[in-house]
Amino acid sequence: MTRGRAGAGGGRWTLGTVRAELEAAAPRVACPEHGVVVAAVPWARHGAAHTRFFDDQVAWLAAACSKTTITHLMRISWRTVGTIIARVSGEAEAATDRLAGLRRIGIDEVSCERGHKYLVIVVDHDTGMLIWAAPGRDRKTLEAFCDRLGSERAAELSHVSADGADWIVGVVADRAPQAVLCADPFHVVSRATGALDEVRREAWRQARAAGELASRPQGLSRGWPSGSTTPPPSSGWPCSHSAASAPPSPEDDQESAHGTSRRTS
Repeated sequence: MTRGRAGAGGGRWTLGTVRAELEAAAPRVACPEHGVVVAAVPWARHGAAHTRFFDDQVAWLAAACSKTTITHLMRISWRTVGTIIARVSGEAEAATDRLAGLRRIGIDEVSCERGHKYLVIVVDHDTGMLIWAAPGRDRKTLEAFCDRLGSERAAELSHVSADGADWIVGVVADRAPQAVLCADPFHVVSRATGALDEVRREAWRQARAAGELASRPQGLSRGWPSGSTTPPPSSGWPCSHSAASAPPSPEDDQESAHGTSRRTS
């Protein structure tokens, strides 16, 4: 971590359990445009309080672990971690044109927070990299990407994968009519799996119905127990084979109404 002062600059590194300090000249100069500032040095970015290598290390850790872990490991605050990430990513963004040479892209929306908040993301299928993202889930958001892409680059697109949403299909048809609109791999697998499940359920229903029909005695209607020629006692149907299902007599009804029961010897 650099420690700048008038006429000199320094860096403090932790090499395992050993603390190492480096010092280098960082003179102040009078710039006609920006006034009196510290001269640029090759080992630190503009406006940074840390060395370039320190910034790169923190940015790499940010992609692999949490901010809390970084603050404990590198001995910096949460705010410093955010500042370093913005500085490193801004330099990389300025040196890289993510929208150059696009041919096959994928467009989709992802949920980013609770409360139905979404991001529209665009990826490059040839490199597998995320090239653009913005809050929203509508035609206006996707048109912002097309405006940044430009008509010349949009005309070079050959394939666009999406989930079939109307707002995506409409924008692609207007801005890149030559591109082939196709379903993305996730939704292809999802729809194929759903169709396979429906076929499996229908086959199971047919097999179950065929098994019940084969095990049912001929002449009996649906609902009778399989392998039995008599209905269940609780069905209430008259049957000569069981006295339990015989209809009650008027005397039984009268005794039941008075809460008495017939006793037999």
